[in-house]
Amino acid sequence: MLSIPDTYPIDLKPFPSDLSMPYTLTPGRAAGTFLAEIGNKRIVGSKFKNSGTVAVPAQDFCPKSGDSEFDLVEAPSTGVLTAFTETDAGLIGLIRIDGADFDFPHQIVGASYGDLKIGDRVEAVWGDGAGDSILAIKGFALAPKAPVGKIKLLENPAKQLEVVPYRMDLHYEHAFGPYYGRLFDEIKTNRRIMGVRTSNGEGALLPPRELDDITHKKTGTWVEVKQTGTVRACSVIHLQFIGQKQPPPYVYAEIILDGALTRLIHNISGIDMSRAKELVKPGTRVRAVWRDSEPTGSLADISHFEVIDGEAEGR
Repeated sequence: MLSIPDTYPIDLKPFPSDLSMPYTLTPGRAAGTFLAEIGNKRIVGSKFKNSGTVAVPAQDFCPKSGDSEFDLVEAPSTGVLTAFTETDAGLIGLIRIDGADFDFPHQIVGASYGDLKIGDRVEAVWGDGAGDSILAIKGFALAPKAPVGKIKLLENPAKQLEVVPYRMDLHYEHAFGPYYGRLFDEIKTNRRIMGVRTSNGEGALLPPRELDDITHKKTGTWVEVKQTGTVRACSVIHLQFIGQKQPPPYVYAEIILDGALTRLIHNISGIDMSRAKELVKPGTRVRAVWRDSEPTGSLADISHFEVIDGEAEGR
């Protein structure tokens, strides 16, 4: 019998993790034209037909009335500062472009907080190389002598952008804690798969956890489970999707390792995939196959599970 969980030293550092969400953004007619023209150093707005209000940057719906009928207009690069604040990233201001009815948030450049006051005249400062991005405008700078610009109908508009590639990446560190910490430490160091006994000692829970799922009582001592087990559910994956660790086809299975009560999810490989439905089914006996590469301290150190020939539950 092994030590209780909270007496085992925690050797693993927090696990660095990334959550990536790539997708395409459909900007619509108004924003799509705004982005297509920003690289030409033209600022595009929407003039709504029913209300007569002007939104800069261009929008498909009037922020005030919800009107969806509009003409695209070319807005001047000048305006008035209506609000501002200072952040770690610099000065952020609300700009009322000349002739517009709504404010436009952007950076304030070439000035300090003490230089600014509400009502200051400002003018866009264009950057180089930002292309079809709002960052084509580096920011707005104080321009006390800038003449008041006018809104005019947009002539010869560029073709609107249909889609914009986009992605969101979240970087964080996952703390293993005493239970997952030992599970992955044992996998990395000793190639052992560890669970904890249930509160009544009948079998092991895997992954290990502090509380018994059924009784809600503290779990018991550590126990090493076997590296053989039985398939309880499975699916043959043919569909390719983002985040896959291996190309399809492969078998995704829920496996109960010998000595455990709960299911472990992993892949089954090393078979003729054209006979996957015949070779892998609930009751099929399998064993873990470890990777030969440098251990990582994760379930990925188990390459896959292989079918044990001639052995099946109930035989």
